[in-house]
Amino acid sequence: MLRDMSGHRGLRLVFALALLTLLVLNGQEAGALGRARWVASWAASPVVGSVIPFSDCPAGNGLTDQTVRNVVFVSVGGSSARVRLTNAFGTTPLRVGRASVAVQSSAADAVPGTVRELRFHGHRSVTIPAGRELFSDPVPLPVAALSTLLVSVYVPGPTGPVTNHPFTAQGNFLAAGDRSTAVAGGSFGNTPCWMLADGVDVAPNRPVAGSVVALGDSITDTSATTGNANHRWPDHLARRLNAVHGPTMSVVNAGLGGNRVLLPRDGEPFYGVPAVDRLARDVFAQTGVRTVILLEGVNDIGFDAAAPDLIAGLRFVADRTHAAGLRIVGGTITPFGGSFIETPARVETWAAVNDWIRHSGTFDAVVDFAAATAAPDDPTALNPLYDSGDHLHPNDAGTSAMADAIDLSLLLPHQHAAAG
Repeated sequence: MLRDMSGHRGLRLVFALALLTLLVLNGQEAGALGRARWVASWAASPVVGSVIPFSDCPAGNGLTDQTVRNVVFVSVGGSSARVRLTNAFGTTPLRVGRASVAVQSSAADAVPGTVRELRFHGHRSVTIPAGRELFSDPVPLPVAALSTLLVSVYVPGPTGPVTNHPFTAQGNFLAAGDRSTAVAGGSFGNTPCWMLADGVDVAPNRPVAGSVVALGDSITDTSATTGNANHRWPDHLARRLNAVHGPTMSVVNAGLGGNRVLLPRDGEPFYGVPAVDRLARDVFAQTGVRTVILLEGVNDIGFDAAAPDLIAGLRFVADRTHAAGLRIVGGTITPFGGSFIETPARVETWAAVNDWIRHSGTFDAVVDFAAATAAPDDPTALNPLYDSGDHLHPNDAGTSAMADAIDLSLLLPHQHAAAG
């Protein structure tokens, strides 16, 4: 059982000071006009490299003399970019031979003239220690809001299992040899996962006050949305925030398919470490983070977590987030009536946890995702218009409804948030 940390004011102060130090060192502090120097525009929560029985992602076996070309959708634009490479779950140092960032034309093709070779402390190649992540040096690159970039990483290898993000709702690419700076993508084949990179920051070209981090499971990560269309609910939220006049926020997705709040999935490391253990890396370390939207717990319920235990885990996440000096918005867990996880006991747990999220006062604000996606005549089931077919994961229309349920003034409290 996780203990309540809400009374530990000294610990809150320590976390707040640590976060402030991190923001200053990274140049994140917002200026008078609400413009951050750097802000996270895309991120993906990493997991350990492992063989996934139902996926042909090669992360579990590792790479040798290959180039990964990750396709990433950025929320806000800017005049410069920097890329975060990851060896967070590596057990040995990772040698990167070359890397680049470019604007996508289509598939694995880059827009000519946009390929920027990345440097690391001035060097083309770099070795990332086991358990570490590393930002590239900034490169000048006009990045449009709501656009798609190609992040290419060449590794001589053999790497052993590589840190990755397995479920992406996005086609990515893999080629033999060093093709990191290639404009044409004809030599690349398909791969389903993001590998070796887990973040893109931009120097924003409009006032951006910071980042919103969406912490969740598959319903945040990819749901059952259309591939290569960027219809996850954080993507829809990014579109709404981009339409705001005046200072806005970026959105980064810290969802992990199959993730749980309390316990890892035994024997299935591709679902990631539990939310209570990944806050520092996946949330607090995101550049310019100001607010967290938490939507997680359905997988715990599906594994028969008791309501008091799940509530304790969610409270722990909220307390840690507050201790880090950040705001947190609680999202009610979406309905799953008629799905393979439904039982009367689990529905009772779901109702109890959602009642606590709505009424406990633990969160700075609440977004009622459950009400926004529920069937008109049954609050325990998804609206048929929003059901992907498994009665658990919302479809494109459902994720759009989830984003629409968020009052933008919760994220932009000091201005009129007129959304398009």
